[in-house]
Amino acid sequence: MGSQLYIGNISFNTNEEDLKNFFASAGTVTSAKIISDRETGRSRGFGFVEMSSAEEAENAVSTLNGKELGGRDLRVNIAEEKKDRGPRRRF
Repeated sequence: MGSQLYIGNISFNTNEEDLKNFFASAGTVTSAKIISDRETGRSRGFGFVEMSSAEEAENAVSTLNGKELGGRDLRVNIAEEKKDRGPRRRF
């Protein structure tokens, strides 16, 4: 069981520090990253938070999933391993 969390439905006004502070209530946050669009630099509305242990990650899922941050109800799940999607094609 991993300690990395997938966070969905993040408000476009939420920054990584806000995310880190919000998840600190569930345990020690080792990193927080909001994914942004490569071309515009704007948030894509999801990100990842890494907790210091799998137990803290489970606690974050059970206590923070569905809770409101920045006017939106967050989706919090244990992150899955990235699947190999093969070579990217550019047209």
